[in-house]
Amino acid sequence: MTTENQNQSQSQKQTRTESTAESAHETTASKLLFDPGQVVATPGALEAMQKNQCLSLDLLLRHLTGDWGTIPKEDAKANRQALKEGSRLMSSYPLDDGARVWVITEADRSSTTFLLPEEY
Repeated sequence: MTTENQNQSQSQKQTRTESTAESAHETTASKLLFDPGQVVATPGALEAMQKNQCLSLDLLLRHLTGDWGTIPKEDAKANRQALKEGSRLMSSYPLDDGARVWVITEADRSSTTFLLPEEY
């Protein structure tokens, strides 16, 4: 394969990758249920996620799309109501080592916080 063909092939692969990434972003963005506001995390939550190789972006996207993690049915119902009424939203995600990270979005949607339950 000539250098010109290699460059053209790499360019086509990059274009496909960028197109796929843009498509995934558009799909995700169209399914977001609310604006998280400023996203912050406590040192404990950051350490727990890093220790478990868990990306905060993955948990944030789950939270923003209505996957509340493992919460009681009453809390899931409260979250659905909060989407309509504008009250606080809460998700809870278990990590591989048994730790749990909470993600809480304030009622005014000004901020979303990652924290450990014991930091609440």
